[in-house]
Amino acid sequence: MTTPFARAPASATTRLPTLPDGWPVGSYDTYKDAQQAVDHLADSEFPVQGVTIVGVEPMLVERIDARLTWKRVLTAGAVSGAWLGLFVGLLLSLFTTGGGVLPIVIGLVSGVGFGLASAAVRYASTRGQRDFVSHSQMVARRYDVLCQPRSAERARDLLAALALRTA
Repeated sequence: MTTPFARAPASATTRLPTLPDGWPVGSYDTYKDAQQAVDHLADSEFPVQGVTIVGVEPMLVERIDARLTWKRVLTAGAVSGAWLGLFVGLLLSLFTTGGGVLPIVIGLVSGVGFGLASAAVRYASTRGQRDFVSHSQMVARRYDVLCQPRSAERARDLLAALALRTA
């Protein structure tokens, strides 16, 4: 008997991380190159179900986008607060009788004020410890393409032909 809350078998719902298996058939400096290699295998009617791209020697790279200043912080706070206030103001104007433009203006002004205040408090609390904006990426030093042993030789031949064509 099954119930609406019956669970699927653990193997179907839970895929625990496992180490990749297979033989290396190609090594590439960028993920894009490894992806193109696998795409070439797929275009060549190769069974890609057993192929894996493995990033070797992963690194967390933080790229700095800009310097933070009070002007930048307060401008961003005012803009994000304005969007929130505009949204709240529009909702208020829809659900109040004879609301007109006044709830929209009140929401907008309140949102700008709240955005300015919250941005100023957040930035001041860092005390100059992080005066920059950045974004992080996980990258690898190289990307290996692995293949199951039964078809590794054919994969190597196809990738060697691709390397000769692009060289």
